Amino acid sequence: MSSECWKCGDTAVIHRKYEGKSWCSEHFQEQFESLVKDTVRENDLFENDDRVCVALSGGMDSSALLLFLVELFEDWKNAELIALTVDEGIENYRDESIEIAKELCDDLGVELHIASFKEEFGKSLDEIMEDKDYGCTYCGVLRRWILNKKSRELDADKVATAHNLDDELQSVFMNYLKGDMKRMVRLGAKPAVIDDEKFVPRVKPFRETPEKEIALYGRLRDLELHQTECPYVEDSLRFDVRDFLNEMERKRPSTKFTALRAFDKLLPVLEEKFSEEDPSIRSCEECGEITSGDVCKACQFRKEI
Repeated sequence: MSSECWKCGDTAVIHRKYEGKSWCSEHFQEQFESLVKDTVRENDLFENDDRVCVALSGGMDSSALLLFLVELFEDWKNAELIALTVDEGIENYRDESIEIAKELCDDLGVELHIASFKEEFGKSLDEIMEDKDYGCTYCGVLRRWILNKKSRELDADKVATAHNLDDELQSVFMNYLKGDMKRMVRLGAKPAVIDDEKFVPRVKPFRETPEKEIALYGRLRDLELHQTECPYVEDSLRFDVRDFLNEMERKRPSTKFTALRAFDKLLPVLEEKFSEEDPSIRSCEECGEITSGDVCKACQFRKEI
């Protein structure tokens, strides 16, 4: 590993094994931003007049995404950014990240909105978990429900999430191992799986960016790190897949990029195959939000809790 930036000779902050080059702080940041801009451009993620809602958890990935988009949109005169944080109600965990989100939005001049489990479902996640297991299962469904509903109420054209290369590949392998090929069509930088006025499209500018590089970028940009781990995180299939992919990348650098490119070649075929089999989208009989059944999953969980 070289300790000098291959471009300028200054002290390197990272060595990318998958490309065989080391980068100093300045040139790493330039490369990072250039690669994300490529993702935005090649996938047509935004329009000049978009109102974009950033899903801001207060973690490093979403904080870095907000910072990047604020700077990207400086030249997009008619585009607008807002941020939405979901407060699940997790003591000694979410409070810290919400404060980070507030401070960041104040610094960047971004309007922040906060929605909560307690407000929408009558209970915090802590209260839900007093009688339930599998916190990630409940949390994921309820968070997605709130994110779509609130971003639509805020007149957002799109929701930008901080899903990165590692997140995307983990989802690909998990769905494959579960035999859930239909769910794979929900992946991609700009998934187009639901055509309904109640659904706010999602975009993933960091989809081709490794998680570790986002963390480094955030530290170099002086973003505050939320260090507390969610107490409900599960030792699930995702962690097994994560460890497998990290080990493959360690042994064979560029494995993650190669795997993502291979999946992207298959994605149009999967979209053509499974879009024909998708059930019609309708309004949930309980809450009125979109669902493929009579009652959405969030309302099924709401009844349980």
